[in-house]
Amino acid sequence: MDQKGERKMEKMKKTKKMNVKAYVSIGMLSSIAYLLMLLNFPLPLFPNFLFVDFSDIPALIAALIFGPIAGILVEFFKNVLNYLATGSQTGIPVGHIANFLAGIVFVLPTYYVYNKLKTKKGMTLALVVGTVTMAVIMSILNYIIILPAYTVLMGFPDMRNLVVPAILPFNILKGVMMSFIFMLLFIRMQSWINKFSIIKGA
Repeated sequence: MDQKGERKMEKMKKTKKMNVKAYVSIGMLSSIAYLLMLLNFPLPLFPNFLFVDFSDIPALIAALIFGPIAGILVEFFKNVLNYLATGSQTGIPVGHIANFLAGIVFVLPTYYVYNKLKTKKGMTLALVVGTVTMAVIMSILNYIIILPAYTVLMGFPDMRNLVVPAILPFNILKGVMMSFIFMLLFIRMQSWINKFSIIKGA
């Protein structure tokens, strides 16, 4: 086998090894996200059906290391696990779908902005963009789809009047809390994340 063939073979072996590592890591991060999802809690002054959890943090870590699809997979698997374990009052996983969508619209903008900048300030900006994107898009989705679904399936009164005074500020506060905790982790993990991303892209 010539040198070119050997290099190609070695690259294939590295890719296969990386894929196995990615699958295992995504599985572990999904499990951690699921456990964090169970540790949800309400915030004072907000309606009691709004809960904060930090399960989007493992999904963001997955996206930063393995790419956006990995982040989406962690969001998907944690919600599937939670639905299988706890079920849904509506029979249809409306809350889990909402959680999945909220996670995606937080993680993906954060990933794409940071990927352009790759600095601590860049991550701060990315988290601000992710928080604002999540708050705005989830307000729209709650008004158009999610809250009407609860009205139809559970017989709740029309709650769309809560979008601006409750759901929008709640999601901003949730994003700020997640961003603060993530930055504490990121300060220690930045060089490792960047190094791993370089290896993945090689």
